[in-house]
Amino acid sequence: MEFIEEEFNAIWDRISGPELWIDISIVFFRIVLIILLASLIVKVGTKLISRIFRKRDKGPFRITERRENTLKKLVQNTLSYVVYFTAFLMVLDTLTIPIGALLAGAGVAGLAIGFGTQNLVRDIITGFFIIFEDQFSVGDYVRTSGVEGIVEEIGLRTTKVMSWTGELHIIPNGNVTQVTNFSIHNSIAVVDLNVPYESDIAKVEKIIGELLLELPEQYEQLKAVPEMLGVQMLETSHVVLRVIAEVNPMEHWAMARILRKEIKGRLEERGIDIPLPRLVMYSREDGNIDN
Repeated sequence: MEFIEEEFNAIWDRISGPELWIDISIVFFRIVLIILLASLIVKVGTKLISRIFRKRDKGPFRITERRENTLKKLVQNTLSYVVYFTAFLMVLDTLTIPIGALLAGAGVAGLAIGFGTQNLVRDIITGFFIIFEDQFSVGDYVRTSGVEGIVEEIGLRTTKVMSWTGELHIIPNGNVTQVTNFSIHNSIAVVDLNVPYESDIAKVEKIIGELLLELPEQYEQLKAVPEMLGVQMLETSHVVLRVIAEVNPMEHWAMARILRKEIKGRLEERGIDIPLPRLVMYSREDGNIDN
């Protein structure tokens, strides 16, 4: 009983003594300082990386903007991972946790959980191939894994794709098995026009052709003069004419709307109306057909 009292008194003296609280304060201050320094290093390093990439634009060795954004984001993420992992080890060392034994134990445990991390390793390896093969870059419009949208970020493990309606899709890189990239080559705007059978098709084509020659001076998105392909289909009440135009990547939807507006306005000026639905009535009594 006396032994227990002596131990309790010794512990109480240690807890109530100023030395313990001084040591705790020092450890707490070191941990806070390590976290603040790590955050500062990441913040300054991120700005420095952005400045370095901006200076590359003026140098003799230049890369495309889309690839530059991808590499910049990757380097910034890698810096964050390294700095914060180092800070974590320093915090453990401050808490007098043996890092060497911990890392050795982690190595042994790694063998045990290695089979469970196959997907993680596959994601990282696939991420390297995506970046260095330049399959797609930040800012590209892609379709992959059933998702279509603009690439917001490419990491070593995941890729973030923002759809046009605002949803952010986070896709493991290992699931990126097939990619359709819409942002590499020029796009083609396709416009189908409905013209009544009563109209002179040759005259309509001539009117539209004259308009198409004027459009490249008005719209810089056009890479060449739009082309009138001619009759595409013969429908029940109208003829379908097709016009195509080569534009900058991902601008084909906007240019298609512009072409429809311009062509409709020009045809209305020349007295050519859009075909309206028709109703054919047949009377058995007099055998006449009324339109």
